[in-house]
Amino acid sequence: MLLMSVLGAYLAIALPQKPSVPPSGSISVAVLTFYLVATAWMTVRREAGRIGRFEYGAFCLAAITAAALLIFGLLAASGAGARPGIYAPYFVFASFAAFAAALDFKVIRQGGISGAARIARHLWRMCFALFFAAAFFFIGQQKVMPASLHGSPVLLALGFAPLAFMAFWLVRVRLTSWFARAAPAS
Repeated sequence: MLLMSVLGAYLAIALPQKPSVPPSGSISVAVLTFYLVATAWMTVRREAGRIGRFEYGAFCLAAITAAALLIFGLLAASGAGARPGIYAPYFVFASFAAFAAALDFKVIRQGGISGAARIARHLWRMCFALFFAAAFFFIGQQKVMPASLHGSPVLLALGFAPLAFMAFWLVRVRLTSWFARAAPAS
């Protein structure tokens, strides 16, 4: 009942006042980005192999954000003259939020996370938050860039750079013995 009340309040804030305008996903993506940074921070802040109330709250926030984005996508898709370019991002971000919530649920069920998996969780959450910010700035706000850079592959490279760094470090942490060798040294 509490989750439904929170979802209702969330939708009331984020839904547009004019029914002909697709709902803005900006608030939901901002909440999702904040959630990623907060959970990444808490992953390394909390003692390895432990969970607390924060993880339960973060799971609920991710699930509510996924539900809100799904509802926004359905509203945008059912609107007059709906085009896939208008509503597809809602479903992409809703899927991502649901995936993050599912991983939170897994951590809650396990009672915590430790070792290389803990570092990998922190890494992918921080890098995706940085990717969202970089992509929205470099790719989505090209009008604030110098005219010579509009549509430039440089902006695409800057927007997607966090994903390349994330891939490199995830491979290094999860698939090599680098973390096992580096952990005792510290």
